[in-house]
Amino acid sequence: MNTENQNPQTAPINRRTGFIAIVGRPNVGKSTLLNALLGEKVSIVSKKPQTTRNRITGILTRGGDQFVFLDTPGMQNPRNKLGQFMLKTIGSAINDAGACILVVEPDGRVGRIEEGIIERFAARKLPALLVINKIDASDGEKVGETIKAYAERYNFKSIIPISALKEKGVDIVLDEARSFLTIPGWFFEEDELTDQPERQIAAEIIREKLLRTLDEEIPHGIAVVIEEFSDKKDLLSIRAEIFCERESHKRIIIGKKGEALKKVGTYAREDLEEFFGTHVYLNLWVKVKENWRDVQSNVSGFGYRE
Repeated sequence: MNTENQNPQTAPINRRTGFIAIVGRPNVGKSTLLNALLGEKVSIVSKKPQTTRNRITGILTRGGDQFVFLDTPGMQNPRNKLGQFMLKTIGSAINDAGACILVVEPDGRVGRIEEGIIERFAARKLPALLVINKIDASDGEKVGETIKAYAERYNFKSIIPISALKEKGVDIVLDEARSFLTIPGWFFEEDELTDQPERQIAAEIIREKLLRTLDEEIPHGIAVVIEEFSDKKDLLSIRAEIFCERESHKRIIIGKKGEALKKVGTYAREDLEEFFGTHVYLNLWVKVKENWRDVQSNVSGFGYRE
């Protein structure tokens, strides 16, 4: 997303936009923060790492201000083609953004991964906020140590301790991010929440339910592809194929007498109906594509492409 080449809508002079990337290591709460900022769920959330794979755009318009948040995968060393795609996604988001929010946990130090992210900030002289998340699960001393460590490492505009899950301090993050809105005009309609295609939203909702219901080792090797997406009158018909890497994983996903897959379908349908505002007929199929994460054509074919 190169903002220099886009044409914002013709708008009154008081309208302005900012593109803000949300970055950090896996499981620090980036997607939870995005959803809390928007007041709506556009990015899937799970306790398992590598939940977010694509860049997710969340749009919040308040008065004349339009915040365009770019949620990114967790920064880590890539182990396969999918991991390489995710790393490129983070880099492109930082390059495209006019500012960043670095989300960390209160562990009292600057980690190696965070050092790498800060180096990217410094290379572009990016304005940035530091958000210390999960303070409800920590203590004041650790939070203080974390503030000191990061303040010595980079000139953050602000350092904000929050609990995204409990929505404590999220309003402060939004207020501080307002100074990042420097582009005249708007790039999206006032009521737009995300620029994700509907098929991608549906696939992500289904994948979230798989993440929440499956054993630890399986979710990383799962991809969801929407093969049919048709809206007729008051019924949205969705046919989704779930790809996994092993036959044994397929049996686990389906479960005894299909109970596990049925549970995923029930949970997913509830969220899909809430998001799309209509009845949903959901048809799920499970297929095996061995080691798909190591094959570039498969990674791209499943929607993970630049």
